[in-house]
Amino acid sequence: MKRIHEYKKLFGLQTEIDLKDLKKKYRNLVKQWHPDKFQDGDPLQQEAEMQSRKIIDGYHFLVSMAPETKEKNLPAYTKTITNSAIADYQHKGLLLEITFTDGTTYEYFGITKPVYQKMVNAGNLNRFAKRSIYPKYTYRKSKRILQES
Repeated sequence: MKRIHEYKKLFGLQTEIDLKDLKKKYRNLVKQWHPDKFQDGDPLQQEAEMQSRKIIDGYHFLVSMAPETKEKNLPAYTKTITNSAIADYQHKGLLLEITFTDGTTYEYFGITKPVYQKMVNAGNLNRFAKRSIYPKYTYRKSKRILQES
C-alpha cells in the first residue's frame, strides 16, 4: 500500500488512476527529470537519473493497477484464479505475492499478518484465497513467472 501511495503522490493523483491523466503527468515528469537535460558535472544529473528511474517504475506500476488495465485483463485473471491452483506464495509487509500453477504471478496489497496466518493455517489454501483474498484486495499482475525446476 505504501508503494501505491508513494507513486500516486509522485504523479499527483488523488483518486482513481485515469490512464489519460497518468500518461500526461508521466510525460511532463520525464521532460522535467530526463538525465540528458543535465550536463556532465551538474549536481542534479545523478538525482535526475534516480528520479527518471523512479518515474518510469511508478508509471508502469500504476498502469498495471489502473481500472482500464484490470478490466482488459479480467478474463485472463478470472481464468487463472478459477482454473489454477496456488503453486507458491510469499508475504512481506502488507504484500502477498501468489504464483499460480499456470505460471502467472499476482501481487495482493494490504494483506495483514493475521490474514496471512489464517491463509497459511486454512485447510484448503485455494478455497481460502478464493473467498478471502481475491475478491477483497487490490491486486496487479506481477512480471515474475513460475520457475520450472
